[in-house]
Formats: sequence, C-alpha cells, structure tokens
Amino acid sequence: MNVKINKATTDDSDFISKMILFSSRADKKFGLFDYLFEVSSEEELLKKIQLLVVDESKCYCHYSNFLVANVDGKNVGTLCTYEPRVATKEKFIQALKNTGCDNKIDEKLNILKNCEFDINHATLMFDFLEELDGYVDVGILKALMQKSLLNARLKGYRIAQSIVEIGSLERELFYEKLGFNKKDSKECETYKEIFGRVGVNLFELEF
Repeated sequence: MNVKINKATTDDSDFISKMILFSSRADKKFGLFDYLFEVSSEEELLKKIQLLVVDESKCYCHYSNFLVANVDGKNVGTLCTYEPRVATKEKFIQALKNTGCDNKIDEKLNILKNCEFDINHATLMFDFLEELDGYVDVGILKALMQKSLLNARLKGYRIAQSIVEIGSLERELFYEKLGFNKKDSKECETYKEIFGRVGVNLFELEF
C-alpha cells in the first residue's frame, strides 16, 4: 500500500471537517463542536466546521496546520500539528465568531477552563490524528506522525503533546503505540456533565 502524506490545501477542507467532527466526538454522539455550534443537523454542523477550517483567523483547526494521508487517490487520514504560541485561544474564539457562533461562545469556553492544561509554548500540539475505517493498522498514523515530527525538528521542537479524553481507550492506544506517555490528567465535573467523560489526559512525546 502506497501512502502519500501531503500538506493540506483548501481542496481538503471538506474531508478535514469530517475528520475533526469524528475525532472531537471520540466515540460519543456529542463532542466539542456540537457543544460550541448548537445546530440542528450534522450537515449544518459540518458546514460550520468547514468554515472554521478555512477562516482567515487561522486558528488551530485551519487547514494549513494539517497533513493528509492519501492512498490510491483517496484521503484516508489526518493529523493537525499546531504551535500554541501561534494558534492561540484568542484566534480560535475569533474564528468561531466569524463562522456564526453566538455571543455566548466566551462563556461556553470559560465553563471548560478548569479542564485546560497549562501548555508550554515550546511544545508542539497534535490533534485530530485519525484514519478511516478500513485503513486501521496499515501504517497511516505512523506515516502522518513521522512526517510531522520531521517538520517539527526543522522548526526546533523536541516535545509534542496531545490531549485525549479520559475513557477514550482507542485514542489513548493510538498515542501509546506511537510512543507517547501520559504526563498529566484532569478530572472536571462540568466536563462530565457536558460530554459524559470525567476529564482529559495529556500525552507527551520527546523526540
């Protein structure tokens, strides 16, 4: 199987949007973007996420932060790699407002503040590391990560981190197989009330 890893373009925004939604739900019916956008249908939600992916604010969800894995002309996986010092929370809030979130977006994010980790700006963040069904365990995730780490080294990074929901066993296994170790955990009652999971884990890789 010939896996090609490409830097995402605007042409990939539809696929990236679907992978963001799938990843954010983490085997649940309700995830972060369901909570933030509060729309009536999945089709409408995907349109909102796609606007976020191409928004000029360039938040961490922006397509320019993504690598896309392609097999035989078909997109099969994604990895978002972003720099917290560049893709700030303020840019995320601005992008959400640009794509139609109401004025309560700051309040919604503040509710989740107790579940946030203090991320060092010298750290590179991984998110939305996903592959399509039918391509599991054929090297898609490893190829995405290797390409991303190569780029990260050129920028001077030596530590990568990712946040995974407590209880999202499949995703925890993803990162453990790729060499990540659990660095910290945060349990949060409001997170459990909203998403049905007790909190989040912080995984870290030194490379």
